[in-house]
Amino acid sequence: MGNSLFEQLKKTGLVDAKKAKQAKHSQYKKQKSKKGASAQVTEATLLAQKKHAEKVERDRQLNQAKKAEAEQKAIAAQIKQLIETNRVEDGGGDVVYNFTDDKVVKRLYISQQAHTHLMAGHLAIARLGDTYELVPVPVAEKIRQRDERCIILCGPATTTECSEDDLYADYKIPDDLMW
Repeated sequence: MGNSLFEQLKKTGLVDAKKAKQAKHSQYKKQKSKKGASAQVTEATLLAQKKHAEKVERDRQLNQAKKAEAEQKAIAAQIKQLIETNRVEDGGGDVVYNFTDDKVVKRLYISQQAHTHLMAGHLAIARLGDTYELVPVPVAEKIRQRDERCIILCGPATTTECSEDDLYADYKIPDDLMW
């Protein structure tokens, strides 16, 4: 009696192997379709999917923040390299040059030649950490493209256009005033 129904029917000759295989296959398909239909989306699966979506979004935002931070570090390294490789070695001259940085008057000791080049617009002042360096204007423009805040003074002071009814139009203010 340990025989299955299939084996018993096979012994009696009512079923052959091909028909039995077909019956098993159709039975398997029915069970599979019942499992798919009965597997309803539960509240727990919806909650899990929502948590997964939130995690993916949070990870994406963290990756963006890390990427932006890495880009900032790369830009800072490029600026530092540009300033260090192209700075004008002045050796701390005897002429005092005053300039403003964030509404604070700063003082830089430069040579007379560097002062002349600075007034002519051939040199610019760039901030490197807590110090200030003189760099050529083309380099200053490259630095300005990367970070506007690193360039303190670039090129000659802009001259304002005199209007026709300006009483002091004949009295020009010199660019190289020493204070």
